[in-house]
Amino acid sequence: MLVNTHKQLLITFLILLIGWSAEAQVWTLDQSLDSALQYNRSLEMAKNQVSAANLKHDESKSQLLPKLMASGDYRYFTEIPYQFLPQAAFGGPEGTYNPVQFGVPHNFSANLSLKMPIYDAQILSGIKISETYQEMTDLQRFRTEEQVYLDVSHLYYNAQILKNQLIFLQQNQGNGQKLERNTRLLYEQKLASGTDLDKVMLQNQQLASQVLRLENQYLIVIQQLKLNIGLSLEREFEIDPEILLGEEQIFDAGMTSDFRIQELKEKAVSQELRALKQSKIPSLNLIGNYGTTGFGYGGAPESFLKFYPVSFIGAQVSFPVFNGTITTKRIKQKELELTNAFIQKSLIQDQNLVQYQSATLQQKTAESQILTLQSQIKLAESIYAKTLLQQQEGLATLTDILLADNAIRDSQQQYLNALVDYLKATLELKKSTGTLLN
Repeated sequence: MLVNTHKQLLITFLILLIGWSAEAQVWTLDQSLDSALQYNRSLEMAKNQVSAANLKHDESKSQLLPKLMASGDYRYFTEIPYQFLPQAAFGGPEGTYNPVQFGVPHNFSANLSLKMPIYDAQILSGIKISETYQEMTDLQRFRTEEQVYLDVSHLYYNAQILKNQLIFLQQNQGNGQKLERNTRLLYEQKLASGTDLDKVMLQNQQLASQVLRLENQYLIVIQQLKLNIGLSLEREFEIDPEILLGEEQIFDAGMTSDFRIQELKEKAVSQELRALKQSKIPSLNLIGNYGTTGFGYGGAPESFLKFYPVSFIGAQVSFPVFNGTITTKRIKQKELELTNAFIQKSLIQDQNLVQYQSATLQQKTAESQILTLQSQIKLAESIYAKTLLQQQEGLATLTDILLADNAIRDSQQQYLNALVDYLKATLELKKSTGTLLN
């Protein structure tokens, strides 16, 4: 009997332990953001793009390194090439030539060619441009981090609002059930009509439908949140429903990632324009070659295959003379592109300032409304409770109670709207001042 009791206690403990471990873990906003910045797939792709940009920059710098190429060639001449020899070289008359076949049928060559740029304006410009794009790609990765921060924060705040709305509705359901019991009791005592009871029941059914709809919306938002922070969609997950308003912070308008990216775009266009103008500058390369040339003959009276070395070292100058005005037209296009880049940078700066001013005003307004609406909710709940007591004493009608109930719901909804405005304005402030990830 004692053994069976111990078995039952052990089984009960295991069931409780399994039930406790199966509960959804509550994630804070900071935990969600940390997970997103580590596992978000969009951010992972942005990091890969940074690595690709670094390799591209290394590729540009490698253009300055010597290039060594090996080549080989074999030719069998079915007809030996002809050359014309002047007869004057052999005592003949001037202006007369005789065709003569030179060479042997079998020709071999093997060479190692070296080329190293000594000065090339195009290569140097390309290195500077790739360095600018490298910085830009890193900033784009930073902007992706900011976007992930914004997306996760919006989803988390949305989930918190839905959770608080559900809490309010569940409280309202409790009030509605209590009202339905009171009204049913009055109906049974012939002190309330059947229409009054139907009104209360209809309101409770509407509340139940709203709760079901919000629960489904909450589950959808949670799935989207898990997707953004890199969690398995099957994993149990819960958010902290408490919305904490941070201490008032003073944000100074600064350079955002969009503004800095646009600055680098303008810089890159300027460098590309300079590279086009420098394309008219001659380039100088060191060249060299070491190899061997072979000649073979397989006929009478003697067959042979002989190889002779060939090598040289020198310099090569390239100078563009005329390319059909293509460079001139490209320069004009790039100048227009540079003008647009400057205008775009100015536009982004003004947009950030407008966004900053608007978010500051919206945050202050929402913060004031939150404090006011909190007191309004308490007042509306007090009025509802008093009206419910008055109804029991026959001093208030069902209409008075429904009006008081609607006042509670309206205050709750306005309070949640003010919270949404405050949270949204805070994120906009951080975005417009470039302090999202601080």
